[in-house]
Amino acid sequence: MNINRGLPLPAPRVTPVLDPAFRPAALATRAFREAVRATGHAVPVTLALEQTDGSVFHFHTELAPASHALAAANFSHLERLAKFLLWQRGGWRFHFTGQPELATQLQAHFRDTATGRFDSNLIGERVYDHPIAVVACDAASLPREHANVQALGRHLDGCRIGFDLGGSDRKVAAVQDGKVVFSEETVWDPYFHPDPQYHFDGIMDSLRKAAAHLPRVDAIGGSSAGVYVNNRVKVASLFRGVAPDLFNARVKDLFLEVQKAWGGIPFDVANDGEVTALAGSMSLGVNGVLGIAMGTSQAAGYVTPNGNITTWLSELAFAPVDYNPAAACDEWSGDYGVGAQYFSQQAVGRLLPVAGIEAEAGLPLPERLKLVQSLMKGGDPRAQKIYETLGTYLGYALAHYADFYDFHHLLILGRVTSGAGGDIIIAGAKAVLHAEFPELATQIQFHVPDEQDKRHGQAVAAASLPRLR
Repeated sequence: MNINRGLPLPAPRVTPVLDPAFRPAALATRAFREAVRATGHAVPVTLALEQTDGSVFHFHTELAPASHALAAANFSHLERLAKFLLWQRGGWRFHFTGQPELATQLQAHFRDTATGRFDSNLIGERVYDHPIAVVACDAASLPREHANVQALGRHLDGCRIGFDLGGSDRKVAAVQDGKVVFSEETVWDPYFHPDPQYHFDGIMDSLRKAAAHLPRVDAIGGSSAGVYVNNRVKVASLFRGVAPDLFNARVKDLFLEVQKAWGGIPFDVANDGEVTALAGSMSLGVNGVLGIAMGTSQAAGYVTPNGNITTWLSELAFAPVDYNPAAACDEWSGDYGVGAQYFSQQAVGRLLPVAGIEAEAGLPLPERLKLVQSLMKGGDPRAQKIYETLGTYLGYALAHYADFYDFHHLLILGRVTSGAGGDIIIAGAKAVLHAEFPELATQIQFHVPDEQDKRHGQAVAAASLPRLR
């Protein structure tokens, strides 16, 4: 058992074949809770995360009493939990009913450390217009839990265009009264282009191609990685190469500019993870869906058991799933053990040399994935080990996600899951659930769309977002 700043890190029963040092967040949190309760003096605490629209989310946990040796792990447990909540729920102010000194320590983390400042800037300031704040309080002054929900999409009347913007390709679909009449996938490289005109021109090109297959265009819907409020870009990895001043001047209202170019017709853009979940809910006819897309990065979205979306961010690419402090670090946030390094093309690229597969220096991640997929088709056991490792990662991550989402259906999408490798990922995840979390093994149903839906279902679901006037 390793220790992460006092936090017990038990080894998993199912070891990722290419990553024996993996220490799942799900096991670490469970081990800490059990150790705290074993002291006989567990201290119940609440973290309430507040958003600017008035939504407040409560999360309850237990800490060790300050006098106990296990108290050395209290902050590690609290900081990883706060990190997960920020990227999964979203918000800018924590209300904490625990020891005031822990609130002070957590506030210092967001103010003084590189990873904490990254979270405070991207989530706090850029999404919610406030740096992250941590307020100590008692249970009586804790703001009540409240969440805003809304219906999303499911409109397929008329002539519509749906698009999905990924880091290596953009997809578009023309939909007429619910029937797909055209779909196309175009390779592009938006991540580090400094001129937003590149992004605008690419989007417009795809939309024009789809429009050529419709008698008219009544509405346009889109999905893309990032955070969008009223069709305005708050945070989006597609524009990482754009300078801050140009981002503010051009990117924030880029989709409003696209809408204007199409005559102001009904237009909605949403986080690609939410559209992933919507696609699954629509196609399966079920709710309580967690959607995970393994593409250039990790995208996630959630449809509640009542069929609604929430104000949650579900940006699980930045949410920790591996508590080993020596785990791979995310290149953007600088933090360790977060989802992007475990459920994406980045994960495949990271595991490539560990599996003993040589790739040309400088080969882009999409091409590295194609190499692994090609080897997998040829029965190469090295490629199979990569997919087996991803499957083990996924099983443990699902157990952790189940602490934060009420879901019974899991939809798996994304280029990483294409082909036989996707079957191995799912089989590996199921094996973990059966071995470590049998109650979840019977609760969670896995759903995989066919190859056509994997590649274009996102754009079709996006087309259903706007309601016709």
